[in-house]
Amino acid sequence: MQELLNQASQLLETTSGQVFIVVFITAVVHFFAKRLLRLLLRTAQATSSQFDDAFVEALRSPLLYFVWLYGLSMAIDLINQNNEIPIFDFSTAFEQVGVIALLAWAIVRLIGAFELLYCHKVALRDQAEAGVDESTVAAVAKLLRVAVIITGALIIMQSLGYSVSGVLAFGGVGGIAVGFAAQDLLSNFFGALMIHLDRPFSVGDWIRSPDKDIEGTVEHIGWRVTRIRTFDMRPLYVPNSTFTKISVENPSRMLNRRIYETIGVRYDDAAVVEKIINDVKTMLVEHKDIDNNRTLMVNFNAFGASSLDFFIYCFTKTTVWTEYHSIKQDVLLKVYALIEAHGADIAYPTQRISIEQALVSE
Repeated sequence: MQELLNQASQLLETTSGQVFIVVFITAVVHFFAKRLLRLLLRTAQATSSQFDDAFVEALRSPLLYFVWLYGLSMAIDLINQNNEIPIFDFSTAFEQVGVIALLAWAIVRLIGAFELLYCHKVALRDQAEAGVDESTVAAVAKLLRVAVIITGALIIMQSLGYSVSGVLAFGGVGGIAVGFAAQDLLSNFFGALMIHLDRPFSVGDWIRSPDKDIEGTVEHIGWRVTRIRTFDMRPLYVPNSTFTKISVENPSRMLNRRIYETIGVRYDDAAVVEKIINDVKTMLVEHKDIDNNRTLMVNFNAFGASSLDFFIYCFTKTTVWTEYHSIKQDVLLKVYALIEAHGADIAYPTQRISIEQALVSE
């Protein structure tokens, strides 16, 4: 036993032995840390909130790598202390760069985890109720990731002895040159940024433009182009800068759909026109699919060339296109039935020819 203790003390006095002990302790700490983090993850998954699950899952790998980073740094310091000339001059820089890189990696993983979690919540709820859509969440997450990576790179360069001010100055000059060379690319980028901030439309919306031949359903909002699926199922790729120059209608956000029709009856039925109009208005007021809180009008409108015209102006409760046409069909058929009930008929273009016979006396 005493001999084993002497061998152990001699091993601790040597540099290789000390390094071995540090690496061994690091491996043991890594082993217990891995199981502790796994236990924390199980505990977080048992709670009703999903944010703690995402938090632990995102930080688990960076923390485990940090254990090895710290252990290797200690081993390198031991080697340098036991040598007259340091073998590893980069030990301090290695530790600083490693810590910064792991911290940036952990933040990026956190952003990604919360992005997936929030997109899942948005998908389960109505986007209008959530106040944001998946494309906006993805865009914000991308900007945050880029900001974290750029900030981490600048801090690493500063820790390595490079002048960050010089890098920023060079980047400013280079940015001007790149700006002139890629004007269209930058305009599309800022167009996408305005779409995400102003949110005139989102993924899944039906949009159209009176200024351009653009109409369809938005499938994807990228940083350069927006993909729209037209009604004949063709993909349409629109540069984002286009949306800063044109007017865009978003029928998907309409509150109601309008029925606006002009109907003409024959001049022979002039005596019952007022009764027909009153009955049609009563029918619309009592119709379960017509919104009485919106404008509802049925009025005689004009003396046509071959008809007495009155118009119907009302709004349906639904905004679904297929349901709207079913309701409109039902309304028009009921209008025709009311006209027939009064013994009248729909007018159609007619002409009357008056022939006068002149008696020519011989």
